[in-house]
Parts: sequence; C-alpha cells; structure tokens
Amino acid sequence: MYFRSQRKSAQDVSLSDYIETGTDGAPLQLMDVVSEDCDLLEQVSAKEMVTSLRKAMDRCLTDQERLVIQLRYGLDGQTPKRQREVADITGISRSYVSRIEKKALQKLRRELEK
Repeated sequence: MYFRSQRKSAQDVSLSDYIETGTDGAPLQLMDVVSEDCDLLEQVSAKEMVTSLRKAMDRCLTDQERLVIQLRYGLDGQTPKRQREVADITGISRSYVSRIEKKALQKLRRELEK
C-alpha cells in the first residue's frame, strides 16, 4: 500500500517547484509561468470586451451619445469627467448630459445582451 500511494503522488507537481533557471540566472518557478499566463489571459479578455463595447457603441448610439459616454467614462485613454465638465465641453446642460448618459447606457445594455 505504501508503494501504491507513493506512485500516485509521484506525478503531483507543486507550483513552487523550480523548473529551470531564467535568463537572468534566477530560479524560475512553475508559479511564475502560470501567473504570467493568467495576466495574459486577463489582458486578452479585457481587449475583447473593449472591442465588443466599441462595436456596440458604433451600432446603437448617436454621435452625441457616444461623445457623452466617452467623456464620462474616460474611454480612449482619457480620465473620466464629471457631468459638469461634460456639459461645459459639449455646450449642453448638466441635466441633459445625465439624460443622454442614462439613455445611452440603456441602449448599450440592450445591444450587449443580444
């Protein structure tokens, strides 16, 4: 029985096991490789979500709605802006920015649920 249990656990791998030496001479653990792959997977997933959001915005939003959403949520690498700032940029009232934003988000939600 002892030898059977040893044989079963002989194929187990620990994430802290060293698998080789890295290019800088430091030992490389399996955990390092797996965590880098997880980061890469998250980056790819985030890019896919942004792409689908962009397509949905192009399909269902007007130019004004698209601009308000881009400014409010900081798309295109910008910092998100407050309703007052968006109102100043677009030349409309803050309450109208709020209505446009609400309507645009509803449209996007319906489009993305399809």
